[in-house]
Amino acid sequence: MSTDRRVAVVTGAARGIGAATALRLARDGRCVAVLDLDEAECAATVAAVSEDGGTARAVGCDVTDAAAVTAAVERVTAELGPPAVLVNNAGVIRDNALFRMTEDDWDTVLAVHLRGAFLMTRACQSAMVDAGFGRIVNISSTSALGNRGQANYAAAKAGIQGFTRTVALELGRFGITANAVAPGFVATAMTAAAAERAGLTVEEFEAEVAARTAVRRIGRPEDVAGAVAYLAGDGAGYVSGQTLYVAGGPAG
Repeated sequence: MSTDRRVAVVTGAARGIGAATALRLARDGRCVAVLDLDEAECAATVAAVSEDGGTARAVGCDVTDAAAVTAAVERVTAELGPPAVLVNNAGVIRDNALFRMTEDDWDTVLAVHLRGAFLMTRACQSAMVDAGFGRIVNISSTSALGNRGQANYAAAKAGIQGFTRTVALELGRFGITANAVAPGFVATAMTAAAAERAGLTVEEFEAEVAARTAVRRIGRPEDVAGAVAYLAGDGAGYVSGQTLYVAGGPAG
């Protein structure tokens, strides 16, 4: 892999899907910038990459802040090199029934998921255009198809898919692909919180979800990381503007 294609930026990479993705991309030969709101919380992911023989740097960044995003990408470029791969994974949930959902619940979720993906993509695309190569992978969700109690999250994740298709159309001529990965139920801290809201233990909640999933198990962060790695690789150069559902069966 040539040096101008080696740097990957993964947002929301302190834990969960982002951390697994950072580790997988490092194993594929990428130098990984591990971005999250609190730089100190990225230490575990950076350590895991380093212990595995890879190269990673922790970078604190609020993806909703345009100035912070610009500074983070400039720092990544200075310390690792220009970004060739961007994984927009940063996300939050503020679940509630529509009539209980506050404006802040709505604005926060839309800002982190959609504004964050927009700002990060805008900041990274110029280096990709200059290199004539780029891979942008945005994390959506099966909730984009609609999910009770997640009007904000569903809207954000559906928006991610429209954003992805548009970026693919605009940047394809420069050797840049843009795709989305839409996980189903994946065991993370977020899903543990969902179990608590449902009044179930994590084990009960996971068993209930597995029973209605075609492959009869819940997803792991590594399942999503594998899909991201494919779309971020040279072999996916003719795949763009697509949404790959990683949900253990048909979605919808």
